[in-house]
Amino acid sequence: MAESGSGRDEERGAETQPGALPPLPTLKESIHKHGLDAKKSLGQHFLLDPSVCERIARLGGDLHGRHVVEIGPGPGGLTRALLASPALDVHAVEIDSRAWPLLEELALHAPDRLKIVRQDALELDATQLTPGPRQIIANLPYNVATPLLISWLRQGADWERLVLMFQKEVAERVCAAPGSSAYGRLAVLAQWCADCSIAMVLPPGAFSPPPKVHSAVAVLRPHAQQPSPALFKAMEQVTAAAFGQRRKMLRAAMKPLGGEDLLGAAGIEGTRRAETLSIAEFARLAECHLARKQAGQKSSSPLEGQGQGH
Repeated sequence: MAESGSGRDEERGAETQPGALPPLPTLKESIHKHGLDAKKSLGQHFLLDPSVCERIARLGGDLHGRHVVEIGPGPGGLTRALLASPALDVHAVEIDSRAWPLLEELALHAPDRLKIVRQDALELDATQLTPGPRQIIANLPYNVATPLLISWLRQGADWERLVLMFQKEVAERVCAAPGSSAYGRLAVLAQWCADCSIAMVLPPGAFSPPPKVHSAVAVLRPHAQQPSPALFKAMEQVTAAAFGQRRKMLRAAMKPLGGEDLLGAAGIEGTRRAETLSIAEFARLAECHLARKQAGQKSSSPLEGQGQGH
């Protein structure tokens, strides 16, 4: 993989395609002009190689008629690649005010297609930015990547595809198989809601500044059928309990949620451990946990008691 800054002609390669953006300053030139150094506190590692940015954009598939949300565009390397695609528009969510003037300059070359959203992605409902069909394609700030992913999984029905750059370790946790050391709560939540795969692995030298670890792009394609909000919350509770004490047998780990009774209702032996359960088995646990909660709420409702007295 070529490192960033391998030459002016290469850096402009993403903008010379037919129908794409006009010739632009290189990313390094733009960064220097605006004094946009990556901030460690924001988890920033800028991706400057246009060929890598193009490859990531292509992982969104055919973007004709699609609206794209990008989180943390920084100097706009991936943003340029997305604007060079046939996507209808790109909504770039950026909390770092230092990047706004640079993105505004880029927007001048893509009128009506680049929308700059000056907000914290953690406090934003990204589905409100654009109608469907919509995708998220982003080099995520590493320090907020996991909570962002979980928030989007809760909205699985609203997203056609998620193409997300993580630290490699996090991407492996998203895509891990049962029984593996990386298999945990994140894998269950992600694979319950979507087909997940790792599409690219990038070395530290692809970024500026280079992170201490490799990075990877995971592609998530949400299933046609998505859990209800209540069932998703039940799954969060089940997986938090099961993996919160992963060295313990499930009958002990699940005790706060019903222990042996809950496991028996789901047909799961209490002597097993969380990492041995399949996604389908966790789904049964979540369904049984929700059913028990709803039954308890119904039996304790004052209105129910009044109704039975008539």
